[in-house]
Amino acid sequence: MADSKKKRGAADRGRIALSEPYEVAYWSKKFKITPARLKTAVKKAGHSAKNVEAYIKLQKHKAADRARIAVSQPYEVSYWSKKYKVTAARLKAAVAAVGHSSKNVGAYLAGSKAKKSARKTVKKTAKRAPKKRATKKAASQNA
Repeated sequence: MADSKKKRGAADRGRIALSEPYEVAYWSKKFKITPARLKTAVKKAGHSAKNVEAYIKLQKHKAADRARIAVSQPYEVSYWSKKYKVTAARLKAAVAAVGHSSKNVGAYLAGSKAKKSARKTVKKTAKRAPKKRATKKAASQNA
């Protein structure tokens, strides 16, 4: 889009002029972002439309990537295993079972923790029960 309506060259079309309201409207609609985000992107990446588009794509990718667990990256494995309080191997197994979504992995690990705690309480009650019966039998035999 041209900065000046008199200039219609190709070099002018590849630049974003924030001083022109119609250009801000055009580019924000084209990139599907708000005018405020467009202004921020132009300040960060420069006035070149290609640079701004690359910057916006990178920002969208980063936003989408935050909710994913990349098992191939050691720092991510460390971060998520500390967050969920599990070992790295357990985290990798959970990712393999339900996918890379942090929400799904969190739900999976929470569900497996609940199952483990339920098993532990069952085991504890199972261990206590024979002892009580044994003391009852011993008491009835002694009486």
